[in-house]
Amino acid sequence: MVFKGIRDIRDYQILFLSLFLVLGIGTRDWTLRSEWIAVIIVTCLSTQWLLSLVIGRLTKFIGQEQRTNDKGQITNLRSPLITALGLSLLLRADHWTTMVFAAVVAIASKFVFKIGDKHFFNPANFGIISALILTPDAWVSPGQWGEDWWYGLLFAGTGGLILKRVGRWDTTAAFLGAYAVLEAMRNFYLGWTWDVYLHRLMSGSLLLFALFMVTDPRSIPNARMARVVWAICIAILTFILRNYFFLSTAVFWALFTLAPLTVLLDVIWEAPRFGWGVGMGDMGDKEELFI
Repeated sequence: MVFKGIRDIRDYQILFLSLFLVLGIGTRDWTLRSEWIAVIIVTCLSTQWLLSLVIGRLTKFIGQEQRTNDKGQITNLRSPLITALGLSLLLRADHWTTMVFAAVVAIASKFVFKIGDKHFFNPANFGIISALILTPDAWVSPGQWGEDWWYGLLFAGTGGLILKRVGRWDTTAAFLGAYAVLEAMRNFYLGWTWDVYLHRLMSGSLLLFALFMVTDPRSIPNARMARVVWAICIAILTFILRNYFFLSTAVFWALFTLAPLTVLLDVIWEAPRFGWGVGMGDMGDKEELFI
């Protein structure tokens, strides 16, 4: 499924995340209020504009995609919009101020936690964890998608299209493969039936994370081997946190905890950083795109 009018792969991601949001509200009876979605989007865009304007004018240590142009206009609308949609899909709170807080720190993390011109925290993930830690009313509902098979097909199909274009399918494969093996070993050791195993893997939230969050090409390791190692480490930590510390939000904590590992892996395995190109994702990593 390719639309001729869409040239940037991020536009597909915005389209798909918006579709998921509509489906979640319409078919899963989410309590998310539409005005809160608008608040999150406005907050992310305004925070991006303000930080781009101020930091971009005061320092040279900011990437071109984070700057404003000569007229003070945002040059990077897609990234904060994707972050806003991710927060709307995953984070829940009792008060709108908590959502605003999460949106602000999510965007700010791109400007603060970076080495050179690369940020190493996934913005939406950083906002979610910050809200869980620093506010009293935030939560994440990993089971909000249920286990309906058609949600899995939808996520796999749309996520697969994006991963094919940006060349980051290896990260998803390594994460899901390693996690599936660990859960299979545990299931066999405990003598459980395999329907229990399938129940633990058939989670819409797990697929959404594996296809759309852990594969963020601008914050994950640059080299393919580094991405595979990094994804396997996240799968192992997710398995430990879920099964031995009983954290239902284990995937988000695992990604947050291991995000700084990206810096070390980029030093060990050097490779060009991902760059958004017209019509294709990674123009600096062509040998991986067309395999």
